[in-house]
Amino acid sequence: MDALQVLIAASTGLGLAAASGFRVFLPPFLMAVWVRFGFLDVNIEGTEFEAFSSDVSILLLGVASLSEILAYKIPWMDNMLDSLATPMAGLAGVSVVAVSLEGADPSVQWALAIIAGGGTSLSIQSATVAGRGLSSMFTLGLANPFFSLIEDIASILLIFIALLAPLVALCASTILIFAILRRKMQEPADHPHQ
Repeated sequence: MDALQVLIAASTGLGLAAASGFRVFLPPFLMAVWVRFGFLDVNIEGTEFEAFSSDVSILLLGVASLSEILAYKIPWMDNMLDSLATPMAGLAGVSVVAVSLEGADPSVQWALAIIAGGGTSLSIQSATVAGRGLSSMFTLGLANPFFSLIEDIASILLIFIALLAPLVALCASTILIFAILRRKMQEPADHPHQ
């Protein structure tokens, strides 16, 4: 891969990693479908990712995606799922970046996958956990299905931006991460400890 190809592949992967912070299984599912049908230029044949776009993988990721989307609409279950989804979001972020960068220098591939992919998805997942916690506290969970729907929409938008306009996805993901970090840095100032 040349530098431009790495930039575009990394942008695709990071956009999908950001989407994985909202929904763990949907970005890998749609990425696998796109790879399978040749809409995403990733050559995984003969690599450790070869099974990623197999019938079985697509079926399992599809069922997991649908199950996750539906389960997050149940107020008490969504908070329980967050404890599982947080580490899984990190793994999903690492995975989609690693797959998108297949063919790049392995040190670049895995450094970006672990640091940027995992970090991006975990940052966004952490923000959604905090948001859902506030929603549960202030609405007794009644607004959580609506909160979940917003997450579904955000994930879908990021996925399609990542797949269709990777550099735009990189910009959107970067803005989202900086907004989350800025808010986290302002929290102590907003809530001083006494």
